[in-house]
Amino acid sequence: MDLTVVEGDITAQDVDAVVNAANRRMRGGGGVDGAIHAAGGPAVLEDCVARFPAGLGTGQAGWTTAGRMRARWVIHVVGPNYAAGERDRSLLVSCYANALAVADSLGASSVAFPLVSAGIYGWPREDAIATAVDTLRSTPTDVRSVRIVAFGRAWYDDICAAVTESH
Repeated sequence: MDLTVVEGDITAQDVDAVVNAANRRMRGGGGVDGAIHAAGGPAVLEDCVARFPAGLGTGQAGWTTAGRMRARWVIHVVGPNYAAGERDRSLLVSCYANALAVADSLGASSVAFPLVSAGIYGWPREDAIATAVDTLRSTPTDVRSVRIVAFGRAWYDDICAAVTESH
């Protein structure tokens, strides 16, 4: 599997699936979640309501249409809220591993990930990056191309450094 880092907008990635850092309710929100719902349009929310009437638990993953985005699917993961006391790293690891498992079930060959839980959920920056890189490198998958989409130059530089170190 090829792991790359790009700086930019996850909603504009030309991949089979984009990963959404969703909340448990699966009804849209802020940050990456809000951007994906805005870019994908109402079809994303409609599919979330239909597929996940009770939402998803922390660490779980599920998919919906990507609506108006270039991607075919959105793989929604619910990351742990570090700021609210959810500090079990295995929950964060499961977000990445479960997203890859969903991608495999869909037959996706390319997937774009944000850094899950690194925004408003407050997961410490260095560990958020290490968890993403380590889990994406070590999880068996049929996905051929994985990219981590960094929001801003400082994040991009730090993620690139971690990817280079893990090689």
